[in-house]
Amino acid sequence: GLLSILRRLKQTPEKEVRLLLLGLDNAGKTTLLKQLAAEDISHITPTQGFNIKSVQSSGFKLNVWDIGGQRKIRPYWRNYFENTDLLVYVIDSSDSKRFEETSLELSELLEEEKLAAVPLLIFANKQDLMTATPASELAESLHLHTIRDRMWQVQACSAVTAEGVQVNTHSLQTQQGFESAWAAEWPWQSV
Repeated sequence: GLLSILRRLKQTPEKEVRLLLLGLDNAGKTTLLKQLAAEDISHITPTQGFNIKSVQSSGFKLNVWDIGGQRKIRPYWRNYFENTDLLVYVIDSSDSKRFEETSLELSELLEEEKLAAVPLLIFANKQDLMTATPASELAESLHLHTIRDRMWQVQACSAVTAEGVQVNTHSLQTQQGFESAWAAEWPWQSV
């Protein structure tokens, strides 16, 4: 789960972890954020600008920055890159017409200097819908296997049902053990 990834980023759980939550509009970013914060998801509106939530979980303070995904807002994403510990990119896996657009946006993000080597977690959201593309097919269509400069993971999920977004707790790993811990526990660079 998300927290097990975060534990590998920080040496002590008392540290704050900055998550940058990005993706196209209507991908489910705010619903995902509200699920992580254990808040009501019945009244979600499109994010005009950004939402910031601090979530306490097992001693971690997760500072989650949810930035709107509308086309006019995307140029401002770069204002939020600094000090990011984990890039969380949310994709509406039921909207195949927008896969090319989301792929281009993701590629641009991965070329940003301030996000260099920042681990990437991609939520293949809306898996509860019949039209959802499986996470493995999504990873293939986005050419994720070509990412070599950072750790990455694709996670199938449904922000509405909370399936795949549960926060799990695992033993804390040190920063030095970060890469090997992820490689051992997660099927990195695969689905």
